[in-house]
Amino acid sequence: MEKADIRKQMRELKRQLTPEEKLRRSEAVMRQVEQLPEFCKARVVLMYWSMADEVQTHAFVERWHREKTVLLPCVDGDDLRLRQYTGPECLVAGEQFGIGEPTGPEWTDLEAVELIVVPGVAFDLRNNRMGRGRGFYDRLLKSTPRAVKVGVAYGFQLLDKIPVEAFDVPMNLVIHD
Repeated sequence: MEKADIRKQMRELKRQLTPEEKLRRSEAVMRQVEQLPEFCKARVVLMYWSMADEVQTHAFVERWHREKTVLLPCVDGDDLRLRQYTGPECLVAGEQFGIGEPTGPEWTDLEAVELIVVPGVAFDLRNNRMGRGRGFYDRLLKSTPRAVKVGVAYGFQLLDKIPVEAFDVPMNLVIHD
């Protein structure tokens, strides 16, 4: 399948999930993340503030930001900048997508990021990831080579094989419900 076909198929499958089912399935995924030894050891974790069609992370971020340094991406042109999440009061709607983004100083110590939880449109059995097509995460993931990269998805987002480009950064593992 071509990337455009996969994106269309995933959009339709996500649309069929009720809000309750999204939440239930997301909680199952995020419980698995919490149990990863790499997550347990990590002090600095890069998460994402979920959009409506992604594995939901809001409760997870809120639960863990007091025990770990939780970073969230902020869209800046064609790049993602990182800022620390300090509570719901630090969030503003991002200019490009309206996603919650923390205010405050930019986090520039990318070497300190130990684990990254990454959304995706689809993943495959070789831990390849396909995003929405703008390359935001691929550029960021290249600059954090030491961090463990964990893709999170609903089960139907895991395919046998997806198209891969030279610039795509694979995950270390993919967790799904």
